[in-house]
Formats: sequence, C-alpha cells, structure tokens
Amino acid sequence: MNLSAALDALEHAGAAAGLDGAAARDEGARLAAAVAESVSGAPGAWLAAVGSPDASFGAFFEAAASARRWRTSPTDLLAGLAGTPAATTYSAALADVVSAACELGPADIGVIARASATAAVQRSVAPGAPPAVAVPGPTAPAPAPAHEPPTQTLEELLAELDALVGLAAVKDQIRQQTQLLRVERLRTEAGLTTPTLTRHLVFLGNPGTGKTTVARLVSGIYRALGLLTKGHLVEVDRSELVAGYLGQTAVKTSEVVATAIGGVLFIDEAYGLAEDQYGAEAVNTLVKDMEDHRDDLVVIVAGYPRPMATFLSTNPGLESRFATTVEFADYTDAELREIFERSARKADFEPAPGTLERFEEIASLQIRDEGFGNGRYVRNMLDQAITRHAWRLRDVEHPSVDQLRLLLPEDLVATPDVENEEPDVAAPADDHPHIEEPA
Repeated sequence: MNLSAALDALEHAGAAAGLDGAAARDEGARLAAAVAESVSGAPGAWLAAVGSPDASFGAFFEAAASARRWRTSPTDLLAGLAGTPAATTYSAALADVVSAACELGPADIGVIARASATAAVQRSVAPGAPPAVAVPGPTAPAPAPAHEPPTQTLEELLAELDALVGLAAVKDQIRQQTQLLRVERLRTEAGLTTPTLTRHLVFLGNPGTGKTTVARLVSGIYRALGLLTKGHLVEVDRSELVAGYLGQTAVKTSEVVATAIGGVLFIDEAYGLAEDQYGAEAVNTLVKDMEDHRDDLVVIVAGYPRPMATFLSTNPGLESRFATTVEFADYTDAELREIFERSARKADFEPAPGTLERFEEIASLQIRDEGFGNGRYVRNMLDQAITRHAWRLRDVEHPSVDQLRLLLPEDLVATPDVENEEPDVAAPADDHPHIEEPA
C-alpha cells in the first residue's frame, strides 16, 4: 500500500471512530514524515503523497519534527481511543501508514527496524494487544521531545562509534577531528588565538559502508562539543536540491539548508550536482549558505571516491571548505559476517554456526566493485534468508520457538529440490519493510 492510499484508509478509520477525518489524515502524514525523515528522496515523495507536490521541502521537515515523539509513543488521536474497540482499526491503519512511509525512498535496515518498533507502539494501544517491545541496539531511538533529537554525551557517542563493525580508519579520523575541535573550542573560551578550522567533511566510499550512520553520530558529537545547537541530521541528494529551471534551484537549495541549520546537512552522491547548470546553481547557493551559517551548520558530502574529486573541483569555494576527507573502506568478509550475525540477532533470529560460515563463504565470492552493496548486500542476504526460512516452515503447523528463530545454511541459498516451488527472493527491494531490526 502506498502512502496516499494508507492515508485514505486512516482518514476513513478515523471518521468511523468518531474522529475528524482530516485531523486523522494530518496526524498520519506527520507520523509518516517522522518515520521517513532520514530516507533519501522522501521529502518529494511525501509531498506528492499528501497532495502538496509544489510545496517546499521545509513542510516535510516541519511535519517530521512535530511528530518525532510518536515514533516511541501513541499518536494523540490514538491515545484518546485507547482501550476502545475503535482503537484496533485505527492503530492498524496507523501501522500501515508507518509501513508505507518506508517506501518513500531507499530505507536502510535501521529505518525499517525503527519503523517496525513505531508500528508496534501504535498497535499496542488496541485492546488485548501485547505491549510494544523496544528495539535493541545502538541505532534504536530513545524517547525524545517533539522537536529535539535525543541528547547524548560525547562519551556515549564515541562509544557508539567504537561499537560499529569495522571502520577502524574512520573511527580514528572522527576521534582526531573531535579532539581538534574540542581543543579549538577550549582555546576560544580561554581567549586565545585559534586557527579557523573547517568543520565540513567529505565521506568517500562505496554504498553500504556506514557513511550515513557515521554522519548521524558526527551530528551528535558536534552538538555535544557545543558547536551545533540541535545536532540533527538532514539527508538529501541532488533531487532535493535541484529544481526544474534556473532561479528556482537557488530557492529550493536554500529552503533545504534552512531545515539543517543547527545540525548536519548530509548530501549523498553529491557529485550529481556537477552534472549541469542546475547543479552548479545549487552548489553556488550551498557555498553561500555555508558561509552565512558557518557558526551553526555543518555539511557532509558523500559518494564514490573518483567522481567526488570532480565534484569538489567544480567550485573554488568547495575545496577550501572541505579540508577533511574520511575514507570508508569496503567491509572484509569477516566484518560482513559479523554484521549479518548482529542483524539477525537483533531481528530475533539465531544463525546456526554453519550458517555464518556459509555466509562468509558466499560473501568471499562477491566482486568488490562500486556495485557491491556492503551493508546493503548483508541486508538483502538477511531479507532472502528470512523469506526462505518462512518458506521452509510452510508445512509446520505449530513450529517451536527454536524453529521460528533458527536460520540454517540452506536459508541462504535456493536448494535444488525446492527452487521450482519457492517464491522469488532473488532480488528483494532495498526498501521492503518486513525486516524488523537494524544492522
């Protein structure tokens, strides 16, 4: 179900429950924005789904900010229905809205996991429903005020950075940058002369190497250092910055930058802005806005190593503002195995030892070029394994808990005896919302 259809169903469910249908639709739209806040491409898709395709992206981010608290608690209208029969239908409709929000763009497994937790929170209000269980793991969001991300200490954020699989060189560089900026702040507070240090970063690496995850941690680290007032992350790509004609692109880019003030603007595949005059207009505007808001805005540009060098050379102001480059290496076979194991366990599955060995063997055969997905590859493998696991139990009427949790080596690949029977799981969509836990 797409978001527009899900909102229609929610409006109908709200009206049937005696609520104002328009208010129910507005609540659902805001919840969807909060769920998809960090999904690349979501603002434009959300605006189209809510019937405001010509509105600015600021409307999306404002809606998301107003509904962040609902990611971990029932919506206001649903809370008013708590314990009544109408809550069952309305909470189910809200859960469908959450699921549809994951399809607004290429949602990563962390977004999908948090969305699953949000859907469970909404469903928990229905009479007789089990209480929602919080999603474990460092990427699960803590309860937070409506307009601010959770506040973490510098030590907590650095510990979360260290807990990530692999990325040893990245961790060293982020810690070095953190210390450099910390001392710069202390020197400023002491009235000493300090060099002008750029806070903006270039992230180089193939897809799925953790760039967005680290960017989110950087936003929190900069806030903990007192360099940013909010510490939130706004993730965009070319489509959110470039309009269909010259002149409008500058307006569109500035509107997006405005939503990131106080935090980090993360531009994925930034080299897409080097393609034409529209992208050049976005870059010129970005450089100006970075200067105008240099005290409360950090920009991180990310993408493949080779095209990024071309992008940075398109504008003289870019290279001088992005003095620090962080390189994200592809994960090793052993690291991919660890990511798979963590992801499976956070989804309440238990890979058998032979399953992990078989996964590492399969991973070792993959060609590591720019098309290799790294963490996305792991996510797809887990997605396929969960699908095959369910298909393997198709004739077991009452499977045990162990059977429901155990992933076997045969779940990783199609076996010859059932490959003509089993459903097509060869290429699951990256944004399919049925995996419930983050990597």
